[in-house]
Amino acid sequence: MIQEGVAVADRGSESAGVLARLAAPAIDVFESIGRLVTLTSKTVLWSIRPPYRVGQLLAAMEFIGVQSVFIVSLTGVFSGMVLALQTTNSLRQFSAEGVVGSVVAISLTREISPVFAALMVTARAGSSMAAELGNMRVTEQIDALVTMGVSPVQYLLSPRLVASVLMLPLLCVLYTCVGMVGAWFVAVDVLGVDPGIFLSNIEKYLMPKDFWMGEIKATAFGFLISVICCNQGYHASGGARGVGLATTRGVVQSAVAILIANYFITSVLTDL
Repeated sequence: MIQEGVAVADRGSESAGVLARLAAPAIDVFESIGRLVTLTSKTVLWSIRPPYRVGQLLAAMEFIGVQSVFIVSLTGVFSGMVLALQTTNSLRQFSAEGVVGSVVAISLTREISPVFAALMVTARAGSSMAAELGNMRVTEQIDALVTMGVSPVQYLLSPRLVASVLMLPLLCVLYTCVGMVGAWFVAVDVLGVDPGIFLSNIEKYLMPKDFWMGEIKATAFGFLISVICCNQGYHASGGARGVGLATTRGVVQSAVAILIANYFITSVLTDL
């Protein structure tokens, strides 16, 4: 009887172990979501509470916004050029190349500018934020801030969140402007589209709704980039390898979140 009881207990332990191993990935996902939501809530609340770290905010705006101008401009010019090239050659088959200006303008304003600008900022600034915060975590600099009575969330994360939300819409506008310059060069100067028709169709078909859709998307993307990358860096562990993994996860998760959010925001705003 005793041996049978021991055997039943062993089988029960094995079953519990199997269930624990099967449930471990789901538990890890829920824990990660919980950490993200908790840290995001704290960051948002600290963003509206004094003392306000104006110096930290300006430094974050300079790093995220000003230092991203070149890469965003370069990407925007060539995006506009290739879009104008493809659109003009396609519409010329139907003798409709005159509308290429409006097609490029709407495409850049509503979709390409916010998405590509956000991806460029993710690759340049988001990765840096995750790596910097991860390095501060593994070298115990964040713990030192807590020891000195300074909230690391308010000092390190809130300025980055506010700066991302403020600077992404401006970079989106910059992307659209330089993209249209590239589109003008290819369509008008290279492919011979009439410049008057090019501009008149932009004025005719480009609506304020298109501009605001792009700006809303850029604001949401800036929020996602800062929240995800800062969360990964803030919770990094395991030395240099852990910092590298946190940086990789931050960039990948931000890029995926941008593309997913883009669909849902477009679906909602298109119906309005």
